[in-house]
Amino acid sequence: MKRARRAAPGPLPVLGLLLLGALPGLWTVLLRREAAAQREPDPEPRSPAGPPPGRWGWGRSPAARGEPGGGGQKTFRALLAVPAAGQEERGGEGRFAAAASPPAAASPVERGIFWSRELEEQVPPGFAAEEAAEWLSAARAARVASLERGGCGRSSNRLARLSDGSRACVRYGINPEQIQGEALSYHLAGVLGMQERLPPMALALVEARGRQWEPVREELRGSHWAEGAVVSLTRWVDNLTAVVAPAPWGAQAGAGRRLQPLSAGELGGLPPSQLVELVQWSDLILFDYLTANFDRLVSNLFSLQWDPRVMRRATSNLLRAPDGGLVFMDNEAGLVHGYRLLAMWDPYNEPLLRSVCIFREGTARRVAELHRRRSAAAELRRRYRAREPLWARLGFLSERQAELLQARVDFVHRHIAHCRAQAAVL
Repeated sequence: MKRARRAAPGPLPVLGLLLLGALPGLWTVLLRREAAAQREPDPEPRSPAGPPPGRWGWGRSPAARGEPGGGGQKTFRALLAVPAAGQEERGGEGRFAAAASPPAAASPVERGIFWSRELEEQVPPGFAAEEAAEWLSAARAARVASLERGGCGRSSNRLARLSDGSRACVRYGINPEQIQGEALSYHLAGVLGMQERLPPMALALVEARGRQWEPVREELRGSHWAEGAVVSLTRWVDNLTAVVAPAPWGAQAGAGRRLQPLSAGELGGLPPSQLVELVQWSDLILFDYLTANFDRLVSNLFSLQWDPRVMRRATSNLLRAPDGGLVFMDNEAGLVHGYRLLAMWDPYNEPLLRSVCIFREGTARRVAELHRRRSAAAELRRRYRAREPLWARLGFLSERQAELLQARVDFVHRHIAHCRAQAAVL
């Protein structure tokens, strides 16, 4: 019986054997190419600043766009690292690990309730302490060269041109407690570490025959200012513009809803300029609560009952400098006058404070220290007496007002602790 002849192998098995035999050589060639590529210097090293700008902004490199000329062939190891088109990029359970993504932008909030240091560094510096001290010294020594109406609030106020060339708003209060509130609010801002947001302010004594006022004796007669009255001199600042409450407050209040706490989760996607402004707003709202100032955002909230669009209008006594810094103007409703009207205005001031749950860490630290030592009034008195030569003309807070200031500091401290606890459970 004849044995059957074995069929000759077809072309595909033969081709497979040939490729199998060639794999070691191919592997060697690719590894040599990789080693050579690693030894060769990059013919066009990129600047650490990134790729060159394209026509419409920062352009992508040819390799990133899938165009030729992208800077050399990929190595074998790089090819292995790139998943095939359309394959899912996930980590774990044998799937492809996620491809490296660009580093995320730094979070604007640290530890849940504090603005980040990087963000705080972008806040415009405002009125530096040295600059303010120089202006105050010059203003106290200068003569008042002229007094003009307009530009400084109520009709009893005047815009003064001083002999050193600078200008100042001279505020004559309806009663002395308004000038006292202006002065004490300015120095409380210093205790809290936010005095750079307020224009430099000094007290002055109206004396028609005195050296400071002698050049404007005739203007004083027409002003109806009382001889011996204490007025405030506040540095004039050019090119200030109006400020509208940002969305976390303006949109909520304008829609008639209860104000909700501003939290870290609401900040995603906001441009840096808005975040920088929110840092300043958090200080402003805390400051206005401590001083019980009702003549700023609180007055806008009060006006919602007859003007539903008021939150889209300019905020009272708040202006923006050309560099974006907020300027806390005209604080004469604070501390004295405001404390007398707490029953009327705290239903607006307190919810406004509760709507803030992110703070400057330095502000929170100062509040905590004033709470721990129970020293709010004592610190304010010490600073006021040391820096204002005319402090005795107006006096200081009454014992009851000093107690109210400490109670409000304690309330702010408890609110910050509540925000910290809320952030810990999220």
